[in-house]
Amino acid sequence: MSTTAKAHGMDGNLVEPDWPPLTLDEVRSLLKQFTECGEPTQILSISPRPFSAASVVATQNGRVFIKRHHRTVRDPEGLLEEHRFLAHLRVHGAPVPLVFASSSGETAIENGDWTFEVHEAPEGVDLYEDAVSWTPFRSVTHAYSAGQALAKLHHASQGFVAPSRMPRPLVAGFTIFAAQDVRAEMDRYLAARPALAQDKTTRRGCRQALELLAPFHLELLPLLPSLQPLWTHNDLHASNLLWSDSGDNARATAIIDFGLADRTNAVQDLAQAIERNIVGWLELMQNPARPEDVPLHLDQLHALLDGYESLRPLSSEEAAALAPMTAICHAEFALSEADYFLGVLHSEEKAALASDDYLAGHARWFRSPAGKGLLDEIRNWAKTRSPQEVGQR
Repeated sequence: MSTTAKAHGMDGNLVEPDWPPLTLDEVRSLLKQFTECGEPTQILSISPRPFSAASVVATQNGRVFIKRHHRTVRDPEGLLEEHRFLAHLRVHGAPVPLVFASSSGETAIENGDWTFEVHEAPEGVDLYEDAVSWTPFRSVTHAYSAGQALAKLHHASQGFVAPSRMPRPLVAGFTIFAAQDVRAEMDRYLAARPALAQDKTTRRGCRQALELLAPFHLELLPLLPSLQPLWTHNDLHASNLLWSDSGDNARATAIIDFGLADRTNAVQDLAQAIERNIVGWLELMQNPARPEDVPLHLDQLHALLDGYESLRPLSSEEAAALAPMTAICHAEFALSEADYFLGVLHSEEKAALASDDYLAGHARWFRSPAGKGLLDEIRNWAKTRSPQEVGQR
């Protein structure tokens, strides 16, 4: 397993992590409250994900996965929003990890400036451990299996009744473009996050994004009533799946990392999976003047959709909503990421990348011939698919 102390930067390069890695002494002190886990013996990996410190840890009773968050990112109640969702998913058969409770019954442990959580380490190969977001699957078989895993999660999520998450950094919700008046809803979103509301660069990015994404919102608007609210994962990249083996025909065996989960809808979650895996956004960051050079993995797009519909066929309205949702789905997380950079890290430079390159830059790409080509591919799929046949595969 990886033991790097570097983290994935927004451009895909390795950078200094936002937070210091977990230490064995720190883990030993924490696990005294989790007696069923046993004494820790070794830190096996250091996650390259930048927004928290996380490691797989060997203990006398097996392996566990431990995450440490700064309290400004996740306080105990913020983690409990995720843990209640995970508990529901497990009861209803979704392949998600168990969250351990301490001897006092707590799953989120506060200690000074930090909030900790301890998960089981599910069986499976962490095949994409070092893969950054916006990089593709290794095979169409992996894409198909990922689609099936997402469909299973959506089936299991049915019946989970909880409101949308409280305003927090690093959550991928769906409120702005779910509204009739997106400008008014954007203003409300910013007002609830003072660090964003006061930042001129973010406000400029918001104005650009609203203008660029307006045609997609108009396309989506009449379809919104058909999109039933559902708690969703919102970050189904290949690296958030564990796999049966390391081969090209491996199956997804577990879904991990629910930090971005929120009450959205199934189409938004599927669109996020397309955005995370099918479009090579890192090329756009390196060459913003050449949007036509952004790699598109259309074979994996169709495999992902076929895998999803093999277990949960979309309605005709959901299928029609997928193209405009794919253009829109990045917006709210881009803002939430900018909120993290401004309000937690106090980095105007990183926040500008989130608002200019991510929020507005991705919106601009979807108005380019290359972006229109991807959306037309999804629209054509929606028109020509046979959901009854797909659902019987």
